[in-house]
Amino acid sequence: MLHVVDSPPPRPRLELFKRKHLRELPQLQRMSEDTLLQLEAVSAVFPFRVNRYVLEQLIDWDAVPDDPIYQLTFPQPGMLAPDVLGRLVDLLRGGAPREALQATVREIRATLNPHPAGQLELNVPRNARDEAVWGVQHKYRETVLFFPAAGQTCHAYCTYCFRWPQFVGEPDLRQAARQSAVLVDYLKAHPEVTSVLITGGDPMVMKTKALRRVIEPLLVPELAHVTSIRIGSKSLSYWPHRFTTDDDADDALRLFEEVRASGRTLAFMAHYTHPRELEPPAARAALRRVQDAGAEVRCQAPLIRHVNDDAESWKTLLAREVQLGAHPYYMFVERDTGARGWFEVPLARAHAIYAETLRSLTGLARTVRGPSMSCTPGKIMVDDVVEIGGEKAFALKFLQARDPAWVGKVFFARFDPEATWIDQLEPAFGEARFFWEAPLERMQLTRQPRPWLSAPPGTEP
Repeated sequence: MLHVVDSPPPRPRLELFKRKHLRELPQLQRMSEDTLLQLEAVSAVFPFRVNRYVLEQLIDWDAVPDDPIYQLTFPQPGMLAPDVLGRLVDLLRGGAPREALQATVREIRATLNPHPAGQLELNVPRNARDEAVWGVQHKYRETVLFFPAAGQTCHAYCTYCFRWPQFVGEPDLRQAARQSAVLVDYLKAHPEVTSVLITGGDPMVMKTKALRRVIEPLLVPELAHVTSIRIGSKSLSYWPHRFTTDDDADDALRLFEEVRASGRTLAFMAHYTHPRELEPPAARAALRRVQDAGAEVRCQAPLIRHVNDDAESWKTLLAREVQLGAHPYYMFVERDTGARGWFEVPLARAHAIYAETLRSLTGLARTVRGPSMSCTPGKIMVDDVVEIGGEKAFALKFLQARDPAWVGKVFFARFDPEATWIDQLEPAFGEARFFWEAPLERMQLTRQPRPWLSAPPGTEP
């Protein structure tokens, strides 16, 4: 049942700070002019937004610039190549016209792989009239992603975010749907879909009235095959007051209860990146209220350099999640987009951190899966490092796949201590190609990335 807060304290107000406010933030006054110019240069390319809760409750300003939450939320000089950073700093220092700066920024963004893993080319489905269903992605048979236009921002931005193009103000880089009717129509035509993930951005930036317009149409009998609704959100970390003292907090939790009452699972996909995000009392109170409203809270985050690339951070994070009744779900690998050069961790090191983390935790925390690459063919986990016949190799496993027949399959890649992504790996043991490469190429060539649609009913493709 919904837990009502007795005599709530005065409502905290969400105060947002963007690139134009960098020089106004008192916490940055100690920084040099060169450092401020670098921050302005990087935030011209990548989106920057932070709020007072993050500034005052999560960042240890005495530890800046090495503080993990500062690295997580503030632009870092290393996010751009030195020559690119220098070029932008020179433009800013020289007072270049706004148009010249914007042209340079657009040029830089185009080199940063803004839509990785086939998000536009393969994931956006088409309807019966062969029209792109914009704002919807359908990569895995059972799961559809929906991007409501009102939810394509966040309470604060993560520097590593692979969806940075959603926030930079360039329409051709953004994916969103203004009406949930396109989602409903698509789901009615696709009974194989059992789960809808509402994502962004962050759907919890939406007022509950707007969120209702997305969720309630999914609860009708005609969509009984949709048995779970997921909300992907960082709000429990960056603005926990959304669930405690915001003026429509209670209404949001009532909406969660309505989903549960409809017989569906409501999975709240919480993005906790560092254990400090679970320390403030406000964060714990928000988590408890979401749980009390019937949501199953599953926790996921990428393993990212400068923020959480050590086993101690993950041990503390996962143990704390379990202690608070949440479920560890995924440890991701930093994706091949944006500022990957600053944040990525070699796969070998990521696996070592994962293995060391699990060895010190109980089975309740070992539900976390990873390290997992969300790449074009699917979610590929680094399952182990093995040596067979004198050859050292990565044992890789599909946790989820564009072709359902690949799920659970294990394959091997030559061990490379520096590799950070699937495209840097080569097949092991004399194989010329990975087993999934040729089928994936056919999907890309024919633009038919959903092979299950051509399979006989009730069979695997």
